[in-house]
Amino acid sequence: MTSTTDFGAGPLSRAVALVHTLVTVEALLLAAASPGLAGLLLLGPDATNLPLAAVCLLPLAPAVSAALYALHHRDRDLTDLHPARAYGRGWRLNAWPALKLWAPLLTWLTVIAFTLTHFPATGLPGWWAALLALAGGGALLWGAHALVLTSLFTFRARDTARLAAYFLLRHGRATLAAASLLLLTAVSTALLTEALPALLAAPFLLSLLHGSGRVIAETEEHFTAGRHARAG
Repeated sequence: MTSTTDFGAGPLSRAVALVHTLVTVEALLLAAASPGLAGLLLLGPDATNLPLAAVCLLPLAPAVSAALYALHHRDRDLTDLHPARAYGRGWRLNAWPALKLWAPLLTWLTVIAFTLTHFPATGLPGWWAALLALAGGGALLWGAHALVLTSLFTFRARDTARLAAYFLLRHGRATLAAASLLLLTAVSTALLTEALPALLAAPFLLSLLHGSGRVIAETEEHFTAGRHARAG
């Protein structure tokens, strides 16, 4: 007969706990980002709408940051699941720090996207387009590291930005993992539907956390000494 203390410790219980956490975090993420996502649905596929699209994407930063926090601090015991509580705490802690990094990143990406969509009018040589696309990709990868760091640790925005840039090359496998997720998101959006990445956001973010394991571990060991880690 299984004891009470053993309940929730088996593989099936852990799987159920993970699914429950993913579904809850997914629902809360979509709810938190819904004002911006609704605005995106109303915008037409016109390059002149890029600045408005960037504004609509602003709520995504606190929503994603809270999701990363909740998934990182998730309970694996079926008898003690509080993903909604963890998500709410993550949103309160991370909303403003995430926005301070996300807003400049969105601004830069909007400038790049607007330039590329109007590239013939710039009169620049063709290799500039490749350079801009490369800069945009690098900015997205930096943003992935920055969101993970600001979601789990308490740093000043400029320190988070520096650490995110440092880890781009320091941990190439983590950067490659983030690039793979970004590519998967882009491909699924282009070939299937724009809604798919939103509906799979929680599993994607869990994969991002898994791929960022060494980044998180090095930050805890060498840059925080346990003092700047956000408590669960």
